[in-house]
Amino acid sequence: MTESIDFELGINTFLETSPDPVTGKRISHPERIRNGIEEIVVADQAGLDVFGIGEHQRFDFASEAPAVILAAAAALTKRIRLTSAVTVLSSDDPVRVYQSFSTLDSISNGRAEIMVGRGAFVDSFPLFGYDLNDYEELFEEHLELLLKIRASEKVTWRGGHRPAIHNLGVYPRSVQDPLPVWVGSGGRPDSAIRAGTLGLPIVFAIIGGNPERFAPLVELYKQAAASAGHDVSKLKIATHSHGFVSETTEEAVRLHRPYQVVQMNELGRVLGWAPYTEASYELNRKMDGSLYVGDPEYVAEKILHTRKMLGTNRFFLHLNIGTMPHREVLRAIELFGTRVAPIVRKEIAKENKQTTV
Repeated sequence: MTESIDFELGINTFLETSPDPVTGKRISHPERIRNGIEEIVVADQAGLDVFGIGEHQRFDFASEAPAVILAAAAALTKRIRLTSAVTVLSSDDPVRVYQSFSTLDSISNGRAEIMVGRGAFVDSFPLFGYDLNDYEELFEEHLELLLKIRASEKVTWRGGHRPAIHNLGVYPRSVQDPLPVWVGSGGRPDSAIRAGTLGLPIVFAIIGGNPERFAPLVELYKQAAASAGHDVSKLKIATHSHGFVSETTEEAVRLHRPYQVVQMNELGRVLGWAPYTEASYELNRKMDGSLYVGDPEYVAEKILHTRKMLGTNRFFLHLNIGTMPHREVLRAIELFGTRVAPIVRKEIAKENKQTTV
């Protein structure tokens, strides 16, 4: 890991296999998975802190089993932390989730994390035999059990949707104690309150609009944590947003915009979003928008701006949106680690030095 300055920079992906906006061709799932592993290796070599893979149970993604892909990358990397982003915990078994990521923790020698959430899509519910009517209860129960498992080798637990466990051991145990568990949130107040009450770190997915609108949710999260007796100064808060880095801003926009517009409209048709246009893109690319697209200096400035607004400890840049050319994605990752990250770290180190003087 790089020297700690109380701020981490990372990348996450859903391993999209969506059609190319020009040719209409799709990348195969095996190739996208292999590309994803190479992206993690390059991120590690570039000095980034964390890499996440989000779970989706759909044809246009290749990220159905994040822990397996992360484990493959763990054997090829040395420093970078490896996390799901997110694990759809509502429709997964908490015992198997813990076992998968504690195994990843062993392979990586203590670099694994779990990010849990309810997910934007509901495809996993019928696939794994869960009832959508239990959407809320399943997440709460499964999170409760997961936290019990990570806290104790022997577990006794009873809920309303999963068979009870009576004094049974769950193995292997993680290298880290406890194994880090983050909560991923799309911006729902109840998610912020739940994470704060439990004292868990939180990641806000900001993929549209002004990130400053999440400031009330950050405060809600902190208030819930304080009310539950947690030390607010030790809370970890992250944001996740789409973006792309090139040598120049013009090149970044030229490479990224077609894929962003197509993919956001693909997602919008499923999730009921308003049409995403080039005007939407340009609006979000401004300093007060949610797209981090540009040259290294601009992207760094924007990350620091968001950190100042929300008081965050970690930033995830989502690469790639759609199925961008692999070589361009690798170059963007390299630039993010070798050009953007040093600017951000230097500025934060300067701030920290001024604060302690």
